[in-house]
Amino acid sequence: MCLEHLGGVPSILTPDNLKSAVISNDRHEPKLNKALEDMGNYYHFVVLPCDPASPTQKALVEDSVRITYNRVYARLRNRTFHSLLELNRAVWELMERHNQTRMQKRPYSREERFHAMEKELLKPLKPEPYEMRLYADLKVQANCHVELRQDKVTHFYSVPYIHVGKQARVVFTRSWVKVYVEQKLVASHIRSHTYGYTTVREHLASSCRVIMERSAAYYVEKAKDISPDCHEYVKRIFDPKRTAQPEEVYYKLCNSIVSLRRKYDLATFDLTCRQCMEYGIYSYSKFEAILRRNGMNASADETVIFHAPTPSNHGNMRGKDYFTGNDINQQQ
Repeated sequence: MCLEHLGGVPSILTPDNLKSAVISNDRHEPKLNKALEDMGNYYHFVVLPCDPASPTQKALVEDSVRITYNRVYARLRNRTFHSLLELNRAVWELMERHNQTRMQKRPYSREERFHAMEKELLKPLKPEPYEMRLYADLKVQANCHVELRQDKVTHFYSVPYIHVGKQARVVFTRSWVKVYVEQKLVASHIRSHTYGYTTVREHLASSCRVIMERSAAYYVEKAKDISPDCHEYVKRIFDPKRTAQPEEVYYKLCNSIVSLRRKYDLATFDLTCRQCMEYGIYSYSKFEAILRRNGMNASADETVIFHAPTPSNHGNMRGKDYFTGNDINQQQ
């Protein structure tokens, strides 16, 4: 929070060669830590680390560290603090006293110099402070989501269905999650720190939307379009007075009942629904067995009508004269 404390952003930042800032350094092209690079891109400052081995940019900073150590830490070494807040308050008071003290060879204090000469050179801060960014390479699953695991919490974030099966780069902070596919931003979500799904309806394919929008009311309305008997049967399936099970338990049963309707005529199907309601049957295997039996009985009760063709010409029939003529020939 150094930049927030100063109230602005310098054009150039010169850190030491610590690993949290610089991965590898040379005099021509230093390789920065990704976290510091992201922070520089966010605040629009350039990072120029100190030269390796024999830096020449550290003298003023090291001297300020020594003075601060003597005027702050040394005065606190014999005091006892019972909370971090109490310690920070004491450090802050000594820091303000140090910055407001006139320098030995200057007619002004450090605070006066900052406000008079340096603060106006700082660029304005962003409205929101920078948040550390983390990265993960994840595959878009068949359910149009990526599975992000962080801090022992698993959460799923939706991605447009056209990217199913592709590799995605997920960039996330404590506040938001952004998904990139082929270096293009395809999804953005508010970060969730609990298990579950964050889904944008437009990201899902039509089949996925149907599955995720299922409910007891959905199946009851669907059964209403089939027949009144089916409507009443499905209502009883989800009736809370009949069962204490979650409604999701009966989604597959309702799907199967709707699919069986396509294979049998409506009269047989409605008869099965009435019988199952009468005997309290709410199982797919039993429903199908009763429906199959009712279908076989209906086929057996049908009147069989034969439409035999009536020939108009009897040339294929030999008749009694044929046999009489053969007997006379045999006697001769």
